[in-house]
Amino acid sequence: MPDHPSELTVLVVDDDFMVASIHTRFVERAPGYRVVGTAATGTTALAEIDRLAPDLVLLDVHLPDISGIEVLRRLRGAGNDVGVLVVTAAREADTVRAAAAAGAAHYLVKPFEYDDLATRLDAFRRTHLALTGVDRAGQDDIDAFFAPLGRGREVLPKGLSAETAQAVLATLAGGREISATECAEEVGVSRVSARRYLEHFVARDQATVRLQYGGTGRPERRYRLRDG
Repeated sequence: MPDHPSELTVLVVDDDFMVASIHTRFVERAPGYRVVGTAATGTTALAEIDRLAPDLVLLDVHLPDISGIEVLRRLRGAGNDVGVLVVTAAREADTVRAAAAAGAAHYLVKPFEYDDLATRLDAFRRTHLALTGVDRAGQDDIDAFFAPLGRGREVLPKGLSAETAQAVLATLAGGREISATECAEEVGVSRVSARRYLEHFVARDQATVRLQYGGTGRPERRYRLRDG
């Protein structure tokens, strides 16, 4: 059966079988994505990328043979421009800089929830498809290609409005740290909607998020504008 023409294929790379399974389920929940394979080592990842030619690789940094950063560098050195989303527990600034320098599309810290990944997948999908079937790109095509990854004119995900986005952004003014619930009450939208906007700003590196633990239940996600 032929693939849907706009369906993007993904290789999941993680040395923990359970984590790879969770990430696989997350990806396949996202519209327009299909996982075509998994790999538990860097060497296997390189071989599977050559064999499967996926559109996107979810790449862990800590692998048992070579690091995910080295995998990324080898891909780029070989002229392979496959999309790479680094998903890792590594928070070291040098690692983040190395991933960016080697051409990672984005960098997501583990553990994360489905919505965190879905936001990045949506941005990657819009970027990837922006120039599909285009021989000579117009400025609108170019803006659509660069904007989802934070480079160029703002292109909001489907279902988000510029007016509400500005209202949500305003709740973060003055260095405030705010939850999705608090934001929703101030803007007059649902908590789920407020969180979509807040996660969009996190995906564009305009805001940061931290987990606040306390009491029982799940930790609360709290957002603030990125310094500078």
